[in-house]
Amino acid sequence: MEIKPGPLLQQIGSPADLKKLGKEQLHQVCDELRQFIIDVVSVHGGHFAASLGVVELTTALHYVYNTPYDQLVWDVGHQAYGHKILTGRRDVFPTNRKYHGISGFPKRAESEYDTFGVGHSSTSISAALGMAIAAKYKGEDRKSVAVIGDGSMTAGMAFEAMNHAGVADADMLIILNDNCMSIDPNVGALKEYLTDITTSQTYNKFKDDVWKLLGKLPVGKKFTRDMASKLEHSIKGAISKSSNLFEALNIRYFGPIDGHNITKLVDTLQDLRNIPGPKLLHVITVKGKGYALAEKDQTKWHAPGLFDKITGEIYKKKYDRPQPPKYQDVFGHTLLELAEANPLVFGVTPAMPSGSSMKIMMDKMPERAIDVGICEQHAVTVSAGMATQGLKVYCNIYSSFMQRAFDQVVHDVAIQQLPVVFCLDRAGLVGEDGPTHHGAYDIAYMRCIPNMVVSAPMNEAELRNLMYTAQLPKTDFPMVIRYPRGEGVMAEWRKPLEEVEIGKGRELKKGEDIAVLSFGHPGNFAAAAIREVKAYGINAGHYDMRFAKPLDEELLHRIAKQYSRIITVEDGTVMGGFGSAVLEFMARHQYSPIVKLLGIPDRIIEHGTVKELLRETHYDSAAIADALKEMMVDKVAVKILQ
Repeated sequence: MEIKPGPLLQQIGSPADLKKLGKEQLHQVCDELRQFIIDVVSVHGGHFAASLGVVELTTALHYVYNTPYDQLVWDVGHQAYGHKILTGRRDVFPTNRKYHGISGFPKRAESEYDTFGVGHSSTSISAALGMAIAAKYKGEDRKSVAVIGDGSMTAGMAFEAMNHAGVADADMLIILNDNCMSIDPNVGALKEYLTDITTSQTYNKFKDDVWKLLGKLPVGKKFTRDMASKLEHSIKGAISKSSNLFEALNIRYFGPIDGHNITKLVDTLQDLRNIPGPKLLHVITVKGKGYALAEKDQTKWHAPGLFDKITGEIYKKKYDRPQPPKYQDVFGHTLLELAEANPLVFGVTPAMPSGSSMKIMMDKMPERAIDVGICEQHAVTVSAGMATQGLKVYCNIYSSFMQRAFDQVVHDVAIQQLPVVFCLDRAGLVGEDGPTHHGAYDIAYMRCIPNMVVSAPMNEAELRNLMYTAQLPKTDFPMVIRYPRGEGVMAEWRKPLEEVEIGKGRELKKGEDIAVLSFGHPGNFAAAAIREVKAYGINAGHYDMRFAKPLDEELLHRIAKQYSRIITVEDGTVMGGFGSAVLEFMARHQYSPIVKLLGIPDRIIEHGTVKELLRETHYDSAAIADALKEMMVDKVAVKILQ
């Protein structure tokens, strides 16, 4: 179905076209841009509410600034759909997040307007500051703008960048897009602080008055603009604490202003463009603006999938039989079950209570499940602190976000051998979110840390059993439990909890010709492949290893002595991952089987459906079957001849 943009939007192939319009036409541009996003996302899917909330801001930025010469950096990138549409990608926007289509996030290789690749939060201020410093060094009159949400502002990296910006004497603008949301509602003292700013009537009236005054005063008279600025700074410090946080960092604070008033935004940005040095504009927006259902339930409509734009019905697949639950839901329900039985169990998540399903426990036991905001480093160390006091903390972080807290895992958890349980959601290939979100590296970077146990369940029952094992008193060491995004394989998953012996795998099927050693969910692909190649006369053994560290060496000795050919399968990078661990074992004990490693190859994997990406990376069931036939080609040839 062809989706046509409105008449003004049809004329905009770049920001240069946008600038040809009169300021009075920008309201219509915003209406058409918002409707185009709704039309496309409802049919093709993608992130939704965030981009609707910044339509006016996006339009104003490209109208005022000389992009791409002026550098515009988006934080996270969920909100950059309008930016992509206005910068030459309108006609290909329906391919957003599709295999070989445009990325769902800003991406440098995709457009000169995408000045910095993003996907993880809180990087925009650092990146824009780096660009501003480079422009100053090169003598370029190039402006740098970072757009960051109040959720992303909670991360330590944002504060580190602002602390530097205040002394760097670089010309940059930070736009704080304040909608009280990241994906879930924001938490913490910063949220309360920003609320105080936006609700202070005395402060806001004063700001409006001073703003008008500074715009009217003639420069060069007795009362200069510089004097007025000093007066503004001193008076607002006396009447309100609202701007002290930013101005204490030597960043001039402006706002808050209505982020949906396009005229006000354009006028304000034009003024700020001519003010040198580091400055922050605080804009108030509504996530999901212009689509009533998204405004009411912003978490649900963050990325709703396909939906009927008229009725708001979100399309769900219909099945004739009960379907397996999502792994994250099994985690959430099991965590609550464990917490009800063990008063020492706690949950910690960095701003993903809904995505991780920790919200299940937060709703029932709010005092024992904590959302710390977008602060992965803090999440790890606060979990370590709780563990020193005897608590069993399940620290749930997406695999790719866990990368941000590697030092804390080593320094604060592993060295002290604290029994923090790292539940790494979205391990492996995640699909349409692409390379910034693939959980490709955690096996490798966790496996190299002393005192760390690295495990992965093959199904929902195994996930429950690993979680149960992790909270037992004798489990007095840090432990990783990694599992993929989406559905598992067991419709009937509520099995009785059983202890899993640490470092012990399972023989799922005896074989004669070749052994398949799987780690985690891909064991299901391996099982299907082994059934398929049976028709070719291949009798393959299957071993669910469950642990990449420690390896089940007793089982590996048996396998190495019995099989001359081995395939390892994992949903992580083959460089340094589970397969590498098996090869290290073989080398250490001077075994010499032929070993083929299947998993994520040593390159960046782009976006697409999980099915498409598994096929591309060659470790789905068909690829495993092909590998089995290739390694057993002599036997396959005999079977074909027969």
